[in-house]
Amino acid sequence: MISINLTVNSIPVTKTVAPRTHLADFVREELNLTGTHIGCEHGVCGACTMMVDGRPMRSCINYAVACAGSDVRTVESFDDDPVMTELRNAFTRHHALQCGYCTPGMLATAYDIVTRLPDADEARVREELAGNLCRCTGYVGIVAAIREVLAGGPHRNMLLKARPAAPVMMPSERPTVAAKAPVSSPSSAAAVSFARVTDGVTLSRVIDVPVSMEALWRTLQDIETIARCLPGASLEQVSPDGTVNGAFQVAIGPMNARFGGAARVAFDQQTHRGEVSGHGDDPISRSRADGTICFAALATGDSASRLSLDLTYRLGGPLVQFGRPTVVAGVVDALLAQFAHNLARASQGEQVAAAKPIGGGLLFAMLLGIVRRLFASKAR
Repeated sequence: MISINLTVNSIPVTKTVAPRTHLADFVREELNLTGTHIGCEHGVCGACTMMVDGRPMRSCINYAVACAGSDVRTVESFDDDPVMTELRNAFTRHHALQCGYCTPGMLATAYDIVTRLPDADEARVREELAGNLCRCTGYVGIVAAIREVLAGGPHRNMLLKARPAAPVMMPSERPTVAAKAPVSSPSSAAAVSFARVTDGVTLSRVIDVPVSMEALWRTLQDIETIARCLPGASLEQVSPDGTVNGAFQVAIGPMNARFGGAARVAFDQQTHRGEVSGHGDDPISRSRADGTICFAALATGDSASRLSLDLTYRLGGPLVQFGRPTVVAGVVDALLAQFAHNLARASQGEQVAAAKPIGGGLLFAMLLGIVRRLFASKAR
């Protein structure tokens, strides 16, 4: 056993450790600083990266005794750091984490990038990240978050303490493969299409509305009112040819997406039916949605009617993980519950304020709906 002295998160530490104890085990087991994650223990994945003497270091291949006299910073020490605050917020906005296992090490490397390389371009950011592996995100959100912080902020005028000379890197430690840059996609303007979506996932729903079919049909043709009734919808422009520009925002657990795009709306006055076809893009998650909604107003009584909806959609990008029919069905049901209430009020002549996007409660409502359907099927 060897006694060592070092500074961990600005606190002097004296401990007796075995010579073979690596730094990651030391901070986790001896100091109970479990924010540092251990992955491969071969210095490959980068999950255990922390700051040692102002440089990012993989703590699973560095012995604690070799760090005697060093200044060590784990992820727990960055709570009030302004640069790390910017990075954490940017990681949240760009969905730069999913399971979160690589995140402490990824943030340590990102911190080094934005403080040491304030003019780094995307290629350099990807090269610097090559020693940190992520199995969830595909790196796009991570790179976007770092580049956003690099683009502006007080950190650009901040200087860390004088950095020690960079250590000689062993060949086995040198990053050799950088995350590949994504293939550029056409701009939203170039990708506008109002073709009917028929090859996606289809959901059918029926909403009972306590107004006459004529009153319901009049409301359905008022696009601005419909936008106010639908939680998360916002309208920017309605053109005479039926083209609509706007956005739709929805939150599912930690994922908050805002799809902006355009759609074409058409009505059939004879059959009281209509169709909406369009697309939207969420620039933060870099996801895309294409869909078609076929709707019809049906009479069920003198002062009662029914709105029939058939939704066919396709999702692309990171949010496709939430595009499974069961999940989307839960989201649709939760949204329609509020939409039906607002639609009835609007059809009865009431003024309806723009419905706010549904937040965290949507996840609960979605899960509750799944559980109810599960027990209903078992009861049958």
